[in-house]
Amino acid sequence: MVEDVVVFQCEDDLQMKAVAVLVQKASEYRSTVYITKAGRRANAKSLLGVMSLGIENGAELGLSADGDDAPAAVQALADYLKNPQFA
Repeated sequence: MVEDVVVFQCEDDLQMKAVAVLVQKASEYRSTVYITKAGRRANAKSLLGVMSLGIENGAELGLSADGDDAPAAVQALADYLKNPQFA
């Protein structure tokens, strides 16, 4: 299991898009990936689950992944959450 803690940095009006892109990025990995916020955990590949966490700018989020590509998944998602970019 690989874990990290990051602070979500995103403008308020772009948060929903950032969450949708996060789910897409998490789905690119074979590992099981979870996001935690304030003691609640959601599957990072589930849009409804991630949205239920109520992630807002400045939120401290835990990332954890278990699987053969877990280190890459956690690193990519942590980098994204620190500075969401939309292509």
